[in-house]
Amino acid sequence: MSKIIAIANQKGGVGKTTTCVNLSAYLCAMGKKVLAVDIDPQGNCSSGFGIEKSKLEASMYEVLRGDCDAVDAMQKTRIGVTVLPSHIDMAGVEVEMVPMERREHILKNVLNPLRNFYDYIFIDCPPSLGLLTVNALTSADSVLIPIPGEFFALEGLGQLMNTVKLSKIHLNQQLDIEGVLFTMFDGRSNLANSVADEVIKFFGKKVFSTRIPRNIRLGEAPSYGLPILQFDPRSTGGMAYLRLAEEFLNRNNDAFKPITSISAFKVKV
Repeated sequence: MSKIIAIANQKGGVGKTTTCVNLSAYLCAMGKKVLAVDIDPQGNCSSGFGIEKSKLEASMYEVLRGDCDAVDAMQKTRIGVTVLPSHIDMAGVEVEMVPMERREHILKNVLNPLRNFYDYIFIDCPPSLGLLTVNALTSADSVLIPIPGEFFALEGLGQLMNTVKLSKIHLNQQLDIEGVLFTMFDGRSNLANSVADEVIKFFGKKVFSTRIPRNIRLGEAPSYGLPILQFDPRSTGGMAYLRLAEEFLNRNNDAFKPITSISAFKVKV
């Protein structure tokens, strides 16, 4: 049975989608069956895998409305990750979900039948603590929190943790913190290191030792619809996500197939 991980932070631009795309890709390359679920109306996770949203016949919008089965909306990517894509129509789905019965459990009801077919299911959450994110927290076994090395990252952390706490009390008693991941991290910055120290004081061993650096190639890869593993695996960002994937699997006591030649995955662009 798979493990479901929600990648959440109500702040935008903190690396949620970058982490969902690239961690999923590396785990798949290591022999794991991975499903990436895009519930962000912006659909950046879908684009990051090269999915043309304008050509979709079905997306998470139709799935959450109950208009189609999840399997009918799935897209297989070149790297092997399966994606449940988003669409701009998702912008209005929260309003449509409000009158639905047990509205916080809609996504859970979608994902539970898929658990036996994947090792890991990642949910790329929108940059808010609205009904979609609450659905993700209700569905997930754990939540992975990306945090950039800047002061503003700390401001919303308390609100996020309060939402996680309330979700655990009222909706999902099994919800745990998968880990906290520093993204866009500049180790030369005193501010970034101060932020890291504060986060480590609060989360302790839940903080991943891997830190994702600021890296131009990570920013360029989505414009080609490729994970960094296929775009530039030897970049500093690519090597960092490789280390993160290894650390993630080690934390989960999950044996994996080592990647002996990351260059073999690179696609010519």
